Amino acid sequence: MSSNIPKMKCLIIDDEPLARFHLKELADQIDFLSVEGTCATALEADTKVKENEIDLLFLDINMPYLTGLEFLEQLENPPLCILTTAYSEYALEGFRLQVADYLLKPIAFNRFYQAVNKAQQQFIISEKLKKNTSLDDPFLYVRQSDSFIKVSWVDILYIESMQNYTKLHFKDKSLIIHQTMKAIEESLPSDHFFRIHKSYLINITHIDMISGGRLFINKIELPISRTRKEELLNQVVYKKLISK
Repeated sequence: MSSNIPKMKCLIIDDEPLARFHLKELADQIDFLSVEGTCATALEADTKVKENEIDLLFLDINMPYLTGLEFLEQLENPPLCILTTAYSEYALEGFRLQVADYLLKPIAFNRFYQAVNKAQQQFIISEKLKKNTSLDDPFLYVRQSDSFIKVSWVDILYIESMQNYTKLHFKDKSLIIHQTMKAIEESLPSDHFFRIHKSYLINITHIDMISGGRLFINKIELPISRTRKEELLNQVVYKKLISK
């Protein structure tokens, strides 16, 4: 791994002590992983994810009080995630939530290694894009089948999450790309893009109106989550408010 790419900070979440021990033992064999902690419940993990910078979750599904899927779904900006479970029937639901991979217990090292390498590739791409995107260089490339299309992030109106894909909306077109919302968000300048909802990332320069729990861009109505509305008003609107 390139020395310019930091280690991935991981959090292991499983209500079974032996499962937590096994996952940590596997993760400790990988030089690009750093286990920041283990949690027995999703409620405990919720606090750690919000208070610490976590890049990757190893997340069990069947846990008391709050399941892994319920926990992942309520996160506004979830880290990369590898689901770990004994039940294969949750696979489709996991991929709807854009997980990096899905590991069935008992987890063999070769399958674990394959999953974390897949997660690391997504992490590397987002880190490189994060460093390379600037106001002086507004251009990005997106893959469309065997082609690479040059786009300007300045022209993106908003971005919509579509399971394992994201849809870039422009005034005259839209592009669907195979990338997670988290990776896209990290690759774009944070002073121009704002996550208003778990499914929507908007370019604040294109906002036409904010009314109640709704936001309008190019006559398109988008929802604002309750947890993000106050931050949007404080960071974007109130700073430029000329009438009280």
